[in-house]
Formats: sequence, C-alpha cells, structure tokens
Amino acid sequence: MANSLAAQHISVIGLGAMGTALAKALLAGGHQVVVWNRTTSRAEALAAQGARVAESAAEAMSAADLVILCVLDDAAVREQIEPAAALLRGRTVVNLTTTTPEQARSLGRWAAANEVELIDGGIMASPEMIGGPASLVIYSGAAVAFDRHRSVLELFGRAEFVGTDLGAAAMYDVSILGAMYAMFAAFRQGATMVRSTGGTAAHLAALTVPFLQAIATSLTDQAVGIDTPADYAQIQSDEFTAAAIDLIDKAAVESGTPTDLYGALRRTLTGG
Repeated sequence: MANSLAAQHISVIGLGAMGTALAKALLAGGHQVVVWNRTTSRAEALAAQGARVAESAAEAMSAADLVILCVLDDAAVREQIEPAAALLRGRTVVNLTTTTPEQARSLGRWAAANEVELIDGGIMASPEMIGGPASLVIYSGAAVAFDRHRSVLELFGRAEFVGTDLGAAAMYDVSILGAMYAMFAAFRQGATMVRSTGGTAAHLAALTVPFLQAIATSLTDQAVGIDTPADYAQIQSDEFTAAAIDLIDKAAVESGTPTDLYGALRRTLTGG
C-alpha cells in the first residue's frame, strides 16, 4: 500500500468493471481519486469508499496530475481527451483502453502535438485480479513518465515496460490474447472430436490442463529460435510437425468435425 505522504491526485475516466477495479486499487493505495463515468450511478460505490465524483470528464482531468482512461475503444478515448487538450497539457495520461498498436501510435502523435505525456497499457488480467499477484499490465510510451508513476501503476499488478514505441504494449497485448484464443479454439475443436467417441469436454480438460502447463515452458526455447535462429537447435523438424498436424486434421475429418483450424496451424508453424 502506498504511503499516504506520497499520495497523488489521480483521475479515472470510465467505470466499467475494469475501470472500477483500477479506481478501487488506487483508493486502497491511499491516493486521492477523482472518477467520472457517463452513467453516474456506477460511481456511487466508489464515492462511498472515498472517491470524488466529477460532474464531467474535463473536471476529473483538471483535478489530477495523472489521468487514467479505461473506456470502450479508441473512439471513446478521443471523444474524451481531444476536447480537453488544453487541460491535459503538462499532465500524464495512461490509456488502459484496449486498442490496436497503430491507434496507440496515432494517439501518441496527438499527445506529442499537445504536450501531453502518454503511456499506453495493455491489461492482462480480469477485473477481480487487479491488485493481485497474477495481474500483469504491459506499458509503453513515455519512459520517464512511467518511471515517475511506477509505484502507482504497480498497484494494479506487475508493471512491465516494453519500450518507447507507443504501439508496443498493444502489440504484446494482442499477441498474448492471440495465443489464448488459439488455445481456446483448439480445445473447443478437440472437445468436439472427443465427444464423437463418447468422451466429454470435462475429461479432456482434466487431461489437457496439466499437459499444457508442463509444455508451456517450451515457449522459452522457441523464443530463441525466433529471436536468434542461428543459436537454436530445432528439436522437432518442420516435416515432423507438418506430419503430426496432418494426422490430427485427418482425425478431425474422420470424426465428422472437419475444420480449417489445423491447416492454419500447419501454415503458421511450418510455412507450408
């Protein structure tokens, strides 16, 4: 918990489930928090915990040195901050709204033109995880501002700075989520196949989870092969991988549940 002597004035714009969790973590850290949300009723619980509810987003922004946005999308971010450019000059804005890398860079160009320090962030956690040991938030952009506010940002979870390219955090974000969704898709397909034999998705999950937890450590070795291929001795050849995926794909067809998934995996992993 932050020392009250180091308390900062921080505004949170957007009080969906995630924005609310962020505001609660700041209040628990001893900070002076001003909140704003389009639907005022969402701020009532935070007000009971000590937050000040602003009448407008502009009022919230002008009351804080550090402004945190967690809204629906890039358009919603622009809607709130562009009219407040003069108010934000000289302040630090942390955008924790999910956007694409280029949207983050575009916002960075706007921020630079308006003398606003911008940090972009990707939250790798669900709202209930915020502030806990499993919460990770990835940041990029204004490095000096990140270092200055790091103790605040660490209230949300582990704070990982990945570079000054404002699109970097979003790229890490979507890449991690892509791996997650690929796993979900493969499990859903596998469960459909297993059920064709009388099995259940629940049994498949019980068998798959420990296997994937063990095999996930191999990502570290694969990273070497991607970053510095000359230093990597490939354990499994592309030919072997292609043959294995072809066999899985054939089993999907035999089960009456053909899919395009395995063809995409084959092309991604082997280039063919």
